[in-house]
Amino acid sequence: MGQKGIIFDIKKYAVHDGPGIRTTIFFKGCPMDCWWCHNPESHKIEPETITRKIVTSSSTKACHERKEVIGREVTTEEVMKEIEKDMVFYEESDGGVTFSGGEPLSQPEFLIDLLQKCKKRGIHTTLDTSGCASKKELLNIVGLVDLFLYDLKIVDDEKHLHYTGESNKQILGNLKTLAEKGEKIIIRIPIIPTVNDDQESIDQFGKLLSTIDILRVELLPFHKIGEEKYPQLNKVNRMKDIQKPTKENIEVIKESLEKFGLKVKVEE
Repeated sequence: MGQKGIIFDIKKYAVHDGPGIRTTIFFKGCPMDCWWCHNPESHKIEPETITRKIVTSSSTKACHERKEVIGREVTTEEVMKEIEKDMVFYEESDGGVTFSGGEPLSQPEFLIDLLQKCKKRGIHTTLDTSGCASKKELLNIVGLVDLFLYDLKIVDDEKHLHYTGESNKQILGNLKTLAEKGEKIIIRIPIIPTVNDDQESIDQFGKLLSTIDILRVELLPFHKIGEEKYPQLNKVNRMKDIQKPTKENIEVIKESLEKFGLKVKVEE
């Protein structure tokens, strides 16, 4: 039967989660609690109930509540069936499957089983990870992942702990380990106003990443997508008053990082 795991979504025809056309599998569970997370339903590994308000009349603003369970247990065979449905698109676009979340490394056995099955089928694999896992768990997947999308939030450890609930010492150590192993890595940095968009933070990113062998840096500007999920989950949105960065600010950050010899791309 293979391994079982908990997922909360499968996104078809994704084009921003790695090369080509991809199927993205969203794992439930994450050890971090980033203030700006746009997938707060991914934090707990267990399925959970959210309450959605459905507007039934725009004129009277009448609405009713609908409860919905987020997260379901699946086997690796069930997931592979969904992945294999899109094989023709992978072949035509040099695409594949991306494992995201949450944090896929929070369910290591489930992840390894899926990676091994994809490897046998010749399916390109991308892992979108925060790197917040043990070195042992990371080394167990080396050789099974074709591309790492490595999410780096903040370089300063004290600041990282404040805004994510976790130290980044293991995260930075794991990043260096992957680079030393010759893995293909794209660094993804969410640009969050008032958190990591100041010049000191950008210089810290530049100094660190200029010493590591990576393909490029992708900047992900903060956005408001997902903010309606917080009240539905009875969670506090700590970034509700923060506005998305301007294109001018993002361009300044891009140019600053390029001065460190980095290849930088802005993802919208």
